[in-house]
Amino acid sequence: MTGQRNGTFIATKEHRRFVEFATAVQKHRYIGICFGTAGVGKTMSARRFARWDKAEPLLTEWGPRDASDAIAYEALAKSRTVFYTPTVGGPVREVREDLRRLIARAEGSIDLALNPSMVIPERHTQGSIEVLVVDEAERLSTQSLEHVRDIFDRTGIGVILIGMPGLERKLERYPQLYSRIGFAHHYRPLKGDELTFVLTRHWRKLGLQLDAADFTDHQAIASIARITGGNFRLLHRLFVQIERILKINELSLVTDDVVEAARSTLVIGAT
Repeated sequence: MTGQRNGTFIATKEHRRFVEFATAVQKHRYIGICFGTAGVGKTMSARRFARWDKAEPLLTEWGPRDASDAIAYEALAKSRTVFYTPTVGGPVREVREDLRRLIARAEGSIDLALNPSMVIPERHTQGSIEVLVVDEAERLSTQSLEHVRDIFDRTGIGVILIGMPGLERKLERYPQLYSRIGFAHHYRPLKGDELTFVLTRHWRKLGLQLDAADFTDHQAIASIARITGGNFRLLHRLFVQIERILKINELSLVTDDVVEAARSTLVIGAT
C-alpha cells in the first residue's frame, strides 16, 4: 500500500480494547460486531490485528513464490485472520468467490509457514483460519450476509463485522444471524489523556515538544479537540496542514491561529 492516508499507527486504548474484543471472538468462535463513527480507527485496528499490511500484497497478487513471501506466511500463521472489504453493491457470487479465494490462499500460506520445505499445496489444510473480519459490513446484501453466516456455521470460524453506528440495528432484521452474535464493541473517539498522548506524538513528528501546562499549547490542544472531536483520521488530516503551514511561514510553534489556519484548508468531516 502506498501513501500515508491515515498516518502512523498508534496503539491507543481503543485499539487495545478492539484487540481484546477480537481475541474473544477468535477464542470462542462467535460472531462479533464492531461499530463506530467514520475515522475513529476501526479499520486500522482490524488490519493491525490481522497483520494485513504484511499479508495482503501476497494474497491479492498471487503469483510465483519468492523468498520474501515468508514474511506474509509468518504474519498469517500468527494472526490466523482474513480481512475482507466487499465492493459497493457487489453481488453475492463476487463475495462468495472473494472469500473462497482469500481463505484458501491464507490457509495455503499457513501450511507453508508451518512447513517451509513444502511445495505450495494444491489441497491446503482447512481450518487454520480462525477469524474472518468483514469491514464496511453495511455493503453486504441480504444474500451475502447469509453466505457469511453459512461460512460461520459450516467452518466454525469466528466472524467480525465492522461498520458504522446502526450496524447492530440493521443486523437485528436477520434473526438467524443476529442470534449468533456473541460480542459487540463500540469503537469510540480519542478523549482526555489519550488524546493528549496522540497529540504529543504529532508534536514530536514536527520536531516540537508539547507542554499541556503551557498556555499556548493548551489553547492549541483545545482547538484541535474541538475541531476533530478526537477523530483519529481527521487528526492526521489536520496535522498534515499544520505541518505545511509551519513550513511555509517558517514557524516553530503550534498556536491556536496555526490550528485555525489549518482547519480553514480542510473540508471538515470524519471521512
